[in-house]
Amino acid sequence: MSRYHRQILLPQIGEAGESKLSTSRVLLVGCGALGTVVADQLVRAGVGYLRIVDRDLVELSNLQRQVLFDESDANENLPKAVAAAQRLRAINSTVKVDAIVADVHPSNVEEFAIGMNLILDGTDNVATRYLINDVAVKQRVNWIYGAAVSTEGRMITIRPGITACLRCVFPVAPLPGELPTCDTVGVLGPLATLIGAMQSVAAIKLLIGDVEAIANEMLAIDVWTNRVQTISLLNAKRADCPACGLKRFDYLDSKSDTTTSLCGRDAMQIRAGSQTINLDKLQNKLAALGELTRTPYFLRVRLNDPDIELTIFPDGRTIIRGVTDPGRAKSIYSRFIGD
Repeated sequence: MSRYHRQILLPQIGEAGESKLSTSRVLLVGCGALGTVVADQLVRAGVGYLRIVDRDLVELSNLQRQVLFDESDANENLPKAVAAAQRLRAINSTVKVDAIVADVHPSNVEEFAIGMNLILDGTDNVATRYLINDVAVKQRVNWIYGAAVSTEGRMITIRPGITACLRCVFPVAPLPGELPTCDTVGVLGPLATLIGAMQSVAAIKLLIGDVEAIANEMLAIDVWTNRVQTISLLNAKRADCPACGLKRFDYLDSKSDTTTSLCGRDAMQIRAGSQTINLDKLQNKLAALGELTRTPYFLRVRLNDPDIELTIFPDGRTIIRGVTDPGRAKSIYSRFIGD
């Protein structure tokens, strides 16, 4: 326990709280700006098990705000989940870190959430957050919402059955293009660190069982104008909420479009349902199309058209760089990989 001595000295935690942390199981969805901060803090605090699910690879532009990665991770094109796990295991070898390179979608999210004490939001898109809300409400697992873009951030702690859920607070999801993204307005690194730290504090409170210390409110911060708001959610819980009121899980049951625009990149992602892809067979098929790169985690082909690059993952995803139109992305996918 000497590793956690300074934390145990806190009367809010003590040895009993540290013991609870050591047996806790946490799911982190997304390991970018928020997720790297949360993962780092919880592993240092001594959680027992951390499952990281992330679909992306480390890029140089991530290093401005994603604190677990370095230039070697970007140069090696390591998946974020893998690079994060390597760093976290070096920080605290007593924590079990499970790295999963995958896109979270309705077909797999329930499996990822089974047996978890807490779900943390480290995502960069609205649809995945509503999907997390659905599975958290359905499985009655606490989760912590966080968002950071430009200089503004928000956080909500959600306890299904007790507090308002995300669809109580935001009943209708914004349409694509309605909200600013890191692609369009950027993001300040210290803001992501701040919101991720606040998520981590809320996570520790929940994991040790100090629910009285959880504020039933939304925290909203603009670090540039020095504005901090706390918006009460005491009366936000709705009996007619589709998720927690009516138990209708629209996002979990969705068969929506599998084409996604990726934040921070001139690229589209296409997911082939729940199918997996045999990279060995595909490598032979694509060999004549351009320059191939093969790693244990993906197959990449830079087409003879220099503006197009395909990165194919074994979990059924393909990232097409150089394309921002969903129709063109689907056409390229069909031509070179198949329907």
